[in-house]
Amino acid sequence: MADRADGARPLATQEPEVTRGLVARFQIAHLVKRYPERHVWALFMFLNGFATIALLAAVAMATRTPFVFPSLGPTAFLFFFTPRAPAASPRHTIYGHAIGIVCGYGALWLFGLQHAPPAMATGVSAARVGAAALSLASTGALMILFKAAHPPAGATTLIISLGIVTRPFHLLVIEIAVAILTLQAIVINRLAGIDYPLWALRNGPATAEPVAGGS
Repeated sequence: MADRADGARPLATQEPEVTRGLVARFQIAHLVKRYPERHVWALFMFLNGFATIALLAAVAMATRTPFVFPSLGPTAFLFFFTPRAPAASPRHTIYGHAIGIVCGYGALWLFGLQHAPPAMATGVSAARVGAAALSLASTGALMILFKAAHPPAGATTLIISLGIVTRPFHLLVIEIAVAILTLQAIVINRLAGIDYPLWALRNGPATAEPVAGGS
């Protein structure tokens, strides 16, 4: 497909690499020939996102544990939209959410909120403000120190410090859910023929997407 003159589009450097790989792997190129590539990509994102969250939600329903939570959404988007970005690597994902969990619960403990009702039920107190601010600040700082930046982890730590999920066992479940989603990303991206890492990206530039038309 020929490049268009609108090469400065935000998505131009991130066109559907995963979709192209899957199309080639399963020899269904007629879909791309018959329909716009962007539409095929959008359909892939829809189906994969639906299957991903539906699976974890079914596990959550069967086990009555928080196997599905808001920050899984942006993590899934990173996995299948920019799979070779550093933040989408398994290492950054597992470490990032783990840091968010530890910081969120640590903030609860420091402010004595381990057993307090969630902020949505009682309102935001001074202690809750302190816990939320500390959890997010420490999560960001530690992700930088450990070179494991994963933006969705900022939502994970707030889920905990705001009291939405606080039981230690449920915090472990959150990390297990992240691991399951990461395994799915490895399978899907490698099935598509993408050089997606099993753990961390190889040494290279800060971002793996090519830059169109220079800087």
